[in-house]
Amino acid sequence: MPESYLIGIAGPSGAGKTYLAQHLAQELNGLVLPIDAYYHDLAHLPPTERPRTNFDDPAAIDHRLLIKHVSQLLRGELAEVPRYDFATHTRMAGTRTFGPAGVIIIEGLFALYWPEMRELLHSRIYVDMSHDVCFERRLARDVTERGRSPESVHQQYWTTVAPMAERHVYPMKVHADVVVWGAGPAEEHIARIREHMSPDFVRRGRK
Repeated sequence: MPESYLIGIAGPSGAGKTYLAQHLAQELNGLVLPIDAYYHDLAHLPPTERPRTNFDDPAAIDHRLLIKHVSQLLRGELAEVPRYDFATHTRMAGTRTFGPAGVIIIEGLFALYWPEMRELLHSRIYVDMSHDVCFERRLARDVTERGRSPESVHQQYWTTVAPMAERHVYPMKVHADVVVWGAGPAEEHIARIREHMSPDFVRRGRK
């Protein structure tokens, strides 16, 4: 299969990355690879200690495996993606066979963080949003989808999520080809992204 066109979508938690990635994948007939699947397995820690991990630090991600898989997908190969359980902070048995596809969207907090990752991407997208909106969205998601209590979400967000975003996530904006505001219409964002993409998906060399 020919080389895939890779799009990275980064931004703070709750900015609207997943929403944009899903709509973009539908528009381009592509696939979405969530970086959240690559959190380190914490099965070696007692269950009471696992939530104390700083999940908003890049070190919480198994970035070597992630970049290995993205490299495989770029070449049109399959990747065996981990299956992560957010309730227990562990990897589940087995993997999910992913790819290949003409367009693959790598979505997550740190999609533009590692230089090795940025070098693989054809288009780099950053979704921006204020902390207040991000918190409200994160609260709704973590309570309904990840079995968290509102109190724990509030404490985690203002203790680690927001400070880590200021340190690691917001600075990634400078690496983006396209910056969008997470409250805007997905159709407008997709139009801007398509303008950046070369018509024949030819890779744009960059450092």
